[in-house]
Amino acid sequence: MSAELFDKVKAIGEAIKEAQPQNLQELEQFRIQYLGSKNSLKDLFAEMRNIEGERRKEFGQLINAVKQAAETKFEALKALLDSAAEQAAASDLDLTAPGEPFELGARHPISIVMNRIIRIFERIGFVVAEEREIEDDWHNFTAMNTPEDHPARDMQDTFYLLNSTEMLLRTHTSPVQARVMTKQQPPIRIIAPGRVYRNETVSARSHCQFHQVEGLYVDEGVSYADMKQTLLYFAREMFGPDVKIRLRPSFFPFTEPSAEMDVYLGTATEKDYRLTKGTGWLEILGCGMVDPAVLENCGIDSEKYTGFAFGMGIERQALRLFDIGDIRMFFENDTRFLKQFASAI
Repeated sequence: MSAELFDKVKAIGEAIKEAQPQNLQELEQFRIQYLGSKNSLKDLFAEMRNIEGERRKEFGQLINAVKQAAETKFEALKALLDSAAEQAAASDLDLTAPGEPFELGARHPISIVMNRIIRIFERIGFVVAEEREIEDDWHNFTAMNTPEDHPARDMQDTFYLLNSTEMLLRTHTSPVQARVMTKQQPPIRIIAPGRVYRNETVSARSHCQFHQVEGLYVDEGVSYADMKQTLLYFAREMFGPDVKIRLRPSFFPFTEPSAEMDVYLGTATEKDYRLTKGTGWLEILGCGMVDPAVLENCGIDSEKYTGFAFGMGIERQALRLFDIGDIRMFFENDTRFLKQFASAI
């Protein structure tokens, strides 16, 4: 009985030596037969109890040697066949074939217009100032000469944080001006771009969130004429060298005198006629001389310094520049819409 068992193990060892798998499929069959959970040696291990005492150790050593031979051969053949497969794949590689196509990205139209406005003002010495979007009531309203009982607050109904009457989403980027003026003395020449929020009904022409760029210049001897010339420069850089502007008297609690600035588009085309409601003039921003009360609120001597401020909505500029008919399209993240601006950077 012992001799027969020894002969079976030796026969399996010879079969392992002679096996020559030619591909990965045959190698897998080799592994299953000699190393798998139901391999050829498994039943022979169970027969060890039938071997006489002194030969039992010899039998165990023989089976282990055969199993080790199977494992060694499997690893060697696997490395060889894997290498051959990689070389075959490399030989089939066409290095002249085009790479995987990828889509070009594009800046959002709001970013395009905002960056364009920033570059225009940077050329005449304005620097960008940015601040938080969650503001306190004082910087957003009171510092801007709009106390709690001021009727102008009705025009800027906003979103307050839960259980708070002091913290809110800013309604304009004017708090950036307030924070800069409380931290430094003139001369101050900044532009404040950013996102703002107002509790408005969303429609084709308005949205509960939008973007602004506001500007502020405070120094000794700053005049209304300085403001007009600065804004004329901006309009011509933005809309063309021959554009005309006009300033219409208006009201803002933080400037006095205040004005709305229009640019003349004409009525030659149906689009311009519709956009300007037949007048040829399109309002693009509000402006005015900084109210002395605002300067004093921020710790600046209004007897020594004067300044002007202005603010414009980015969406309104983008609607005009790109001939877009609905402001909601800016916030829908539709790639079909956004791809149109890949060449506008």
